[in-house]
Amino acid sequence: MTILICIPCLLIGGTELQTLSLVRALGSRGHRVVTACYFEHSPDIVNRYQSAGSVVELFSPLGERKTGSDCVLFLYSKLKECVLKYHPDVAHVQYMAPGALPCLLLRLLGVPRIIATAHTDARIYRSLRLLRFIRKHVTDVFTCITTRAEEEFFGSSCCFTPEHKLARHSHTTLYNALPAHIRLATTPRTELPSSPVIGVVSRIEGIKGMELVLPAFALLLKGLPHVQLLVVGDGSLTPHMKKQAAQLGVENSVEWVGRRPPEELSDYYDRLSLLWMPSLSEGFGLSALEALARACPVIASRVGGLPELVKTGECGELFEPGDIPSLAAATMRILQDEEHWKKLSRGALNRAEQFSRERYEELTAHLYKQVLCMR
Repeated sequence: MTILICIPCLLIGGTELQTLSLVRALGSRGHRVVTACYFEHSPDIVNRYQSAGSVVELFSPLGERKTGSDCVLFLYSKLKECVLKYHPDVAHVQYMAPGALPCLLLRLLGVPRIIATAHTDARIYRSLRLLRFIRKHVTDVFTCITTRAEEEFFGSSCCFTPEHKLARHSHTTLYNALPAHIRLATTPRTELPSSPVIGVVSRIEGIKGMELVLPAFALLLKGLPHVQLLVVGDGSLTPHMKKQAAQLGVENSVEWVGRRPPEELSDYYDRLSLLWMPSLSEGFGLSALEALARACPVIASRVGGLPELVKTGECGELFEPGDIPSLAAATMRILQDEEHWKKLSRGALNRAEQFSRERYEELTAHLYKQVLCMR
């Protein structure tokens, strides 16, 4: 079977990493996978897709983004070339802007089966009318990566299982998988360090709640003077955060390592006693899953898919987005109770196992089998 995966960009991000998991899942079942990237791309991510067994078609070799009528004509022409060249049995559209247009064009071009996957929650859309039209009239199945998103989009939700029977034009939730670059730890943590390390592994942007990190850390230091902060990532707020650290007098307790290759992230998670995810918006939260897989408890804001990953008292805690005192207080409670921290570490591993690559591959295979049998 030939599957055409359609995605607007191939840059370093959670959507691209999850779509890479999809490529691997389909390739492991012997399918031919072609990834069509419309606009921006980075050589590293393109190479990762090719190494995973996918042919990659770059519609815009220079990574230029089209808009308006130019975008319609551009996508129609390029998608038509792909359809005529590869004759896909299924097109799987990653529903990021533009999302509806590729679905409509692929149906117009006669692709027999279309799946769409939304990687965000509904709040980024001013109106859901077009998305709901696409789900009802164009796609064979529309998947979401969290039940919360599915409920926001369509008013109801159900997690897909091998036993679940899908009707044509239905919707379901298929959770993301643990990325291949993260190894699942073999044992939980057994000893809380005397100088614990708190960390963020993230794009350093406002949407990720990064402006909260230094004030919360300064508050934490008042009660736990030996705690350290590790910042893994880069972004537009990096200079601001470094200035914050100096103004708050905590710069000697902060280590900045910048953006690191995915293959190095396991080692950084292993240095952490706790991961902070103070996001103001989050589709799923792959960094939280990566930390859990390394037996590292997570404190996350109650937004997007994070409450479906991080269970309070089981593998971490949740706090209301923007609430700096609550973030610091939750961290203090965990780090002052070693037995509870060990319990959370055990729970982190158990939670991560539920998002294994093997389970994702099995569910993806069942999903595609059902889609191919739809009339």
